[in-house]
Amino acid sequence: MTSRKPGRTLVDRRMMLASAGALTLSGLAPRAARAQSGPSAAAAAAAADPAPLVPTAQFNAAFEKIVGGGTPIEGGVTLELPEDAENGNIVPYKINIESPMTEADHIARVHLLSTQNPQASVATFHFTPLSGKAAVSGRMRLAKTQEVVAVAVTSANTLLVARTIVNVGIGGCGTE
Repeated sequence: MTSRKPGRTLVDRRMMLASAGALTLSGLAPRAARAQSGPSAAAAAAAADPAPLVPTAQFNAAFEKIVGGGTPIEGGVTLELPEDAENGNIVPYKINIESPMTEADHIARVHLLSTQNPQASVATFHFTPLSGKAAVSGRMRLAKTQEVVAVAVTSANTLLVARTIVNVGIGGCGTE
């Protein structure tokens, strides 16, 4: 089809459809290449971002400061967090420690730590026998998918620990 002006052609319907098809296929080609790359693409993504369950150096230092040379015992501490947190800005938690809460045997402190937050130490709670029971609840921020750790210290300096993994959809701590 030609235009009324010499040297200028009009775009007909067939040319328009062919161009639209070519554009559609060009958009699918990169997706197909990514799909065929399979594990190597996933490996590259994993290499770009450290594994969420590998504790940061800051977490290791905070944990070592609390534990010192002691060996924490798994059990006795109940740490409740959602398995999946859609928003890392408001992640509810509950910590409950089994203890008689007597003068001779009570929970003195509970430390709440995160393995991937910019600040590893989230909170420290102090208890006395007058507390009645060692339990606390609240909300915390989580930067990304990570393990959350609660360490309880008894009046006899026994260390109790509980750990749980939280999958975070949208991080709540900003950037470091």
